[in-house]
Amino acid sequence: QVQLVESGGGLVQPGESLRLSCAASARIIRLYSMGWYRQVPGKQRELVATITSGGSTNYADSVKGRFTISRDNAKNTAYLQMNSLKPEDTAVYYCNAKYIEEYWGQGTQVTVSS
Repeated sequence: QVQLVESGGGLVQPGESLRLSCAASARIIRLYSMGWYRQVPGKQRELVATITSGGSTNYADSVKGRFTISRDNAKNTAYLQMNSLKPEDTAVYYCNAKYIEEYWGQGTQVTVSS
């Protein structure tokens, strides 16, 4: 069983930045693809970004050029650097780990508002 714990969410103004962290409970996480998803009330959870165990990345069109996903396997942690935040980025952000099994974190709220 792998536990994922997100942190770093909060309230920011448009144009500002946040960095989300996802700490995994097991070193085996280095074998997993890691991802960030987000969800707003009444809508389906959507992909934000993913990074494979080898470091290949993929982004939703809406965040390309503004968000960067990365991972530090030595720290069992994945990150999402979010720059130039917009009000439409407001959501609960969830960390995901996928290999043979799939795990989700509990989510962290990101609110972008003036």
